[in-house]
Amino acid sequence: MDAIELLLQRQSTPMLTDPAPNKADLSTLLSAGMRVPDHAGLKPWHFHVISGAGLQRLSDLYVAATTIDLTTKAGLLEGTSIDEDAFNEKIAKVAKMPFRAPMMIVISTQYVEHNKVPQQEQLIAAGCCAQAMQMAAFSLGYGAMWRTGDLAYNETVKTGLGLAAGNDIAGFLYLGTPTKAPHSKPAKDFQANVTYWN
Repeated sequence: MDAIELLLQRQSTPMLTDPAPNKADLSTLLSAGMRVPDHAGLKPWHFHVISGAGLQRLSDLYVAATTIDLTTKAGLLEGTSIDEDAFNEKIAKVAKMPFRAPMMIVISTQYVEHNKVPQQEQLIAAGCCAQAMQMAAFSLGYGAMWRTGDLAYNETVKTGLGLAAGNDIAGFLYLGTPTKAPHSKPAKDFQANVTYWN
């Protein structure tokens, strides 16, 4: 698959199973992530590669973060209590999230103070890492899904992953082998999203 074909055919793959990228392929993915545009060469990102027992550790962190979040919200609303069934259902759901794939890469920022490179630009660079690694996975025959959601913005999750204060999670990149061939998605027309100044 050439580069243009890859760019035009890439799509997310939510249903993933073993095998995950092997050591050599993971090295290729991480190297692709390091190759993105990076103003001033700051490398303002960090990758957590999570697999095996690490998925259970992340699940435990998700459960702890969600428990804190739900009990805090209930405590803020005077006279309300937690619906036990809804609470248990939510906890069961978040506990399963890391197991959607046999491997995850959490892409986070590692902001660097720089007078010419604002944090927003550094966050975009971290997002480019996620995109580059997803494209590399696709080119190697793996499936990948870039997700965020509430837990990407949760301070307990950030702290549990060891992010320094003020940093962000750009995404959770799920990796594995597709359980079925993806349906071919039609190309999105670009005309409504383009303005030409000639």
